[in-house]
Amino acid sequence: QVQLVESGGGLVQPGGSLRLSCTASGFTLDYYAIGWFRQAPGKEREGVSCINSSDGSTYYADSVKGRFTISRDNAENTVYLQMNSLKPEDTAVYYCAVSVLQITTATMFSRYFGSWGQGTQVTVSS
Repeated sequence: QVQLVESGGGLVQPGGSLRLSCTASGFTLDYYAIGWFRQAPGKEREGVSCINSSDGSTYYADSVKGRFTISRDNAENTVYLQMNSLKPEDTAVYYCAVSVLQITTATMFSRYFGSWGQGTQVTVSS
């Protein structure tokens, strides 16, 4: 069974940090681009970050550049999203998904991704 499972969400104060994990079962992540998306209540799902498999290149939304870092551990079949200097506007459900494409700014949209996980809630509040 092909499955992605996100973990690591929680409640954190502004300025705090969290590390999200996206672990695959039933398939290997080695050959896919892995993307992180988030969706806040009443808002559309937006692309946050992505790491490609072919060259390890990464993508970050402008709103998270310099604060979030994506990485992958192929041995653990896991992709991580390190989130630092969190802001209340980062509050959302965070999802990971895979793509067979080389992801760039032009293709960092949910319609190019599949095998979505169930999501993990991140709440940034004092």
